This record gives sequence, structure tokens and C-alpha cells, in this order.
Amino acid sequence: MAKMKRRLSEQQEFEIMKLVLDKFLWLGFIIMGFGLYQMFATGIPVGLMWMVVGAVVLILFMILVVKQYEMVR
Repeated sequence: MAKMKRRLSEQQEFEIMKLVLDKFLWLGFIIMGFGLYQMFATGIPVGLMWMVVGAVVLILFMILVVKQYEMVR
């Protein structure tokens, strides 16, 4: 006998999306913080590279949020 799949409400989907996307946000800021540390420890070019990588992660986060928001609306 096939089991019926349980559907999540919009509120439950939103809460799960917040939990997942919050991790991307933390990851981006941790990478940028590491880049700031690297600027002081090794030099500006290395630290700047890490800062750019952190910014790219945050931009990807922003794109993901906007696409998800547009799909829901």
C-alpha cells in the first residue's frame, strides 16, 4: 500500500528555507572575516582574495533568496 506524502505548509517551508540559507550567510561572513585576518597576517592580496570569495558566496546567497522569493510569489 502506497503511503501518501505529507505536504509542508508555506510557513513550514519558509522556516526550513531560513535555516538552510542562514548557514550560507554565516559561511559568507566567516570567509570574509578570515580574509580580514589574512590581510593582517600575510598581506593584502591574499586577504583580498578571501574577501572576494566571501562576497561571491553572499551574492550567490542573495540570488538564491530572490529566485526562491519570486517562485513563491
